[in-house]
Amino acid sequence: MANLNEALAGAFSDMADGLVSGSFGRKKRIGLTLVGSEHGSDELMRAATLAARTYADIEPVLIGDVAEAPFELHPASDLLECHQVMETLLDEGKIDACVTLHYSFPLGVSTVGKVITPAVGREMILATTTGTSDTIRNIAMVKNAIAGIALAKATGIQEPTVGILNVEGAAQVERALRQLIDNGYRMNFTESARADGGVLMRGNDLLQGAPDVMVADSLTGNLMMKVFSSFNTGGSYEALGYGYGPGLGEEARRLVGIISRASGAPVIAGAMRLMADGAQGELLDVYRREMKAAKDAGLDDVLQGLKPKAAAEKTETVTAPPEKITDGDINGIDILDIETARDALWAKQIFARTGMGCTGPVVMVAQDDLEQARLVLKESGFIA
Repeated sequence: MANLNEALAGAFSDMADGLVSGSFGRKKRIGLTLVGSEHGSDELMRAATLAARTYADIEPVLIGDVAEAPFELHPASDLLECHQVMETLLDEGKIDACVTLHYSFPLGVSTVGKVITPAVGREMILATTTGTSDTIRNIAMVKNAIAGIALAKATGIQEPTVGILNVEGAAQVERALRQLIDNGYRMNFTESARADGGVLMRGNDLLQGAPDVMVADSLTGNLMMKVFSSFNTGGSYEALGYGYGPGLGEEARRLVGIISRASGAPVIAGAMRLMADGAQGELLDVYRREMKAAKDAGLDDVLQGLKPKAAAEKTETVTAPPEKITDGDINGIDILDIETARDALWAKQIFARTGMGCTGPVVMVAQDDLEQARLVLKESGFIA
């Protein structure tokens, strides 16, 4: 009976909110961490207020160290604690998604952002903007294309068009994606707005938003995101767009979206909008379906063909030691060495994970192993 009364109370509350706002249905509870911004926690709270005022279907849930807030608040003293609280709330279903910064995704997970292009004000998905889908760039870009398509479909674009940014290796990526199409994977390439056309996108196509999904490596995507979001402000304040987006990959288990320390309230509110749309569209499930469809079309074989010979022939493996909570980060390791560095720690019975922080690749270890791990990595030549 208590559960029934609670459900009825919730239904009547939703109806009342709908009569006031004109938007019916349960609001998406979107978390926002309040620690770490270069603009201070007040800017983040301003973003939450902006999101709630602009979008009737969003209910902000704040996580941080402020004394009081205009929305539900979960105390956390620093960013690490914010992320622990965030993960608990997501796992318990108390929030639908969360927006944060400086979150280390595991290797294989990268974020898919969305910008507003300056030429015609068109929205364009950037796949991807932070993290690393794979240590081999061409393979990463193929995976990024699938992630970008998933975000587009989950947020209302059922037949998204795809373009590949003309960076090093783009032609190989195009061939790989065409192999998937030939094998039955559904993908719609766009054409460059330049006279000679083609699927490889130029700078003009970036400005015009020629495709729904622009595929790039994450470092280039990160650079584009910063330029698109702050080209009118001199770079210190990101004022336009939807943030760096949700982390997608086969290891992604939670709907976590990224902003940067320079993101201002308009971008943070946009990021909350994007995460609410992703939650509504069941983004993680859509991604899993897209990945399955790609694998059914031979994705594994296609990716194997993109590996350099040395990487393809590598057979030596190291068994991971027992898992620990990895709450310590070690920076300064080259992305091409990140997995080898992890294996070096495993060989010394130090449990470690690989990930990508806002400033680059990281090896994550337990705090009580941090000093020993640094010593092992230094002796092995991975860090100075």
